[in-house]
Amino acid sequence: MLMAGQTTGVEEKLQAAEAALAAAMQNADLDDKVRDLIGQIASVRATLAILRYEPEAAISQSRRALEYLHPDNLPSRSRAIWTLGFAYQLHGDRAAARQVYSEAIAIRQTSGNIYHTVLATTGLGQIQESDNQLYQAAETYRRSLQLLSDQGPPNASEEYIGLARICYEWNDLDTAEQYGRQSVELARQYDRAVDRFIVCEVFLARLKLARGDVGGAAAMLAQAQQSAHQRDFTLRLPEIAAVQVLTLIRQGQVVAAAQLARQYELPLSQARVLIAQNDPSAALAVLEPLRQQTEARGWADQRLKTMVLQAVAQHLAGEKDKAAQVLGEALALAEPGGFIRLFVDEGAPMAQLLLEAASHGVMPDYIGKLLAVFEAEEQPVLAGLAASPGKSEGKPDLPPAQLLIEPLSQRELVVLQLIAQGLSNREISARLFLALDTVKGHNRRIFDKLQVQRRTEAITRARELGLL
Repeated sequence: MLMAGQTTGVEEKLQAAEAALAAAMQNADLDDKVRDLIGQIASVRATLAILRYEPEAAISQSRRALEYLHPDNLPSRSRAIWTLGFAYQLHGDRAAARQVYSEAIAIRQTSGNIYHTVLATTGLGQIQESDNQLYQAAETYRRSLQLLSDQGPPNASEEYIGLARICYEWNDLDTAEQYGRQSVELARQYDRAVDRFIVCEVFLARLKLARGDVGGAAAMLAQAQQSAHQRDFTLRLPEIAAVQVLTLIRQGQVVAAAQLARQYELPLSQARVLIAQNDPSAALAVLEPLRQQTEARGWADQRLKTMVLQAVAQHLAGEKDKAAQVLGEALALAEPGGFIRLFVDEGAPMAQLLLEAASHGVMPDYIGKLLAVFEAEEQPVLAGLAASPGKSEGKPDLPPAQLLIEPLSQRELVVLQLIAQGLSNREISARLFLALDTVKGHNRRIFDKLQVQRRTEAITRARELGLL
């Protein structure tokens, strides 16, 4: 029943099995067969605890299973090892989870049990993903899918949603949606007591938000929230709320976003709301202890997300040197995994930060790739400067730059800043890894948009418009 995704009635069957074994279990000298049955019952109970997100119970039952299961019962032992690994993962002990998953995968060589090898392989992929090792995680998820295709179902929902998250982060939104929809279709085949489809719906709502469909995202999140309440999936409510906060901010409902972030005690969401309210100092007060906690626990993904927001808040607070340092550290951590949406989803404040970093020659290839996505999505940097720190909420002053008929692109702003620093066209070409003719073309377009004829006029005009 569990392998088919059905949980209802499993506990009753376990109790019946224990009742049948009651007399034998009272015997201090249990034979191997009885001990193995006790171990199997514990292993199933550990699986139930996993599905209920009860890591302590899962750890306890997994260890009991490994104590009682016969050494030759490798299929059941591999399941108990997997549940132990997943319980460690739920508990936040990722290093222990990685070690146990690797052990479970190794058992396959002697047990021949594909099912639990798939679960352990997928779990390892999730650990790699949370450690920001996106390329390794994608390969692990694909290996898990290959194992499933060799053996046939169970259900590949977890593998597909993992690949969807990674493709989203790589800004391959079409593929991310394809994987996300495959995952939600498979997740709905599980018993009503399993909440996997909620995870998929929240992801698809996040994808809608990235594509600018704010209304569609809000509707999907409302549906997910209703399902979570109806089916008592309360542990998923904070996950839903985190994306609802993003949606409310995009809708201009910052007060409602703040209430939701406080209700579910979401520190990253609280910091993001404070940034939206032009209170970067308060945001930094939330982010600094959070970063220390994530570093202490070794949570690489949460640490990186915290650093990205920290850089934005520091920049808005006028702490430009600190912002540049934290952004540089975040870029160095993110580049090996190919992160894109992590930065692009922060919008105009992050674009402005990246522009300044690019003008100082920081990781030009990587920043160039990120700025190209901003440009492709037509996210002008200046849109985020309309309400600068210190302005009263709801009464932004329009920057002079909005007087331009056609705003400068991200790349043109980088070139303009380098011109202002006195770099020649050839030096700009070398700094940005662009052909000399390309730099000259940028110059012409900058001059046209600023309605000037030469470099000195462009610098003067740009300063008047607040571009420098």
